[in-house]
Amino acid sequence: MIPTDSESFEIEFDFIDHRLVVSVDSGTQTTMLLTARSVADFYAELMAVLEDLGVATPIWAMPVEIKGAIAFDEDHDHASYDSDSVERFWQALIHMTRVFEQFQAGFLGKASPVQFYWGGFDLAIAQFSGRPAPPYVGEAANLGPEVMLEAYSHEVNSAGYWNGPDGEGNFYAFLYPEPDGYRQRPVAPSQARFDDDFGEFLLPYEAVRTADDPDSALLEFLQTTYEAGAETAGWNREELERSGHD
Repeated sequence: MIPTDSESFEIEFDFIDHRLVVSVDSGTQTTMLLTARSVADFYAELMAVLEDLGVATPIWAMPVEIKGAIAFDEDHDHASYDSDSVERFWQALIHMTRVFEQFQAGFLGKASPVQFYWGGFDLAIAQFSGRPAPPYVGEAANLGPEVMLEAYSHEVNSAGYWNGPDGEGNFYAFLYPEPDGYRQRPVAPSQARFDDDFGEFLLPYEAVRTADDPDSALLEFLQTTYEAGAETAGWNREELERSGHD
């Protein structure tokens, strides 16, 4: 729910009937069809819907984490919507979420829920050691440094799925700050590797999709990359992990 001065509202994607549903806590609801149209056209209608419902909410119209991005209200170039691809992507995320939550169940320390980042368009989880980290010095397109400083204020093991940079995308894992020896640690399954350009362990989605047991393959990647980070960084695993969970 998103609060305003007088009411609260939510915006929900419906990938079964391919609608965007805007609901106000007073009971008022409006829907928009998800169909091929320009970003600028979609943005204009959504802002008008919020205005009509009495919950007008100004936002920064520049996409983040995208190099060369075009502001929403000016983007007439991107105008596609493939409902079949959307449904398959959504279903993939649902199954990933189930496995991510199973993996998270064994961690007792502070951890994020499984969440979808609209900027990077990745499904991700994060686990924290509780120790502070040095100030983050990396950059992301159209993203203020204060955001990254807050996100990486403490040691974190992050893992998830990103649908880039090519093919069917990759599962990824990294530890910040990266400890000595981390990228040299062996991880599984066999198709997983450390990518020097990304500074992360990567596992192709295709390798998981075509595995005899996709759940086990993904869990193995999550667990072995977590162990690589926790051990090289000297995390207190006895306090942070729940033993014997299934």
